[in-house]
Amino acid sequence: MIEVTRLNNTKVLINPDLIEFVEETPDTVVTFTTGRKIIVKESRQEIKNLVKLYRKDIFTY
Repeated sequence: MIEVTRLNNTKVLINPDLIEFVEETPDTVVTFTTGRKIIVKESRQEIKNLVKLYRKDIFTY
């Protein structure tokens, strides 16, 4: 799971395996394979880096 921040400053954990795509419109919108969407404070690049770190961490065990 990766931690992101909603616009109201609440932290949530999301499953990066369910992310379908991330877009900046200018807010960052994360769309999941389920069709659900959330708007977060992190940039598209920050989300990308978090997912890469998550996957790297999983495959090192």
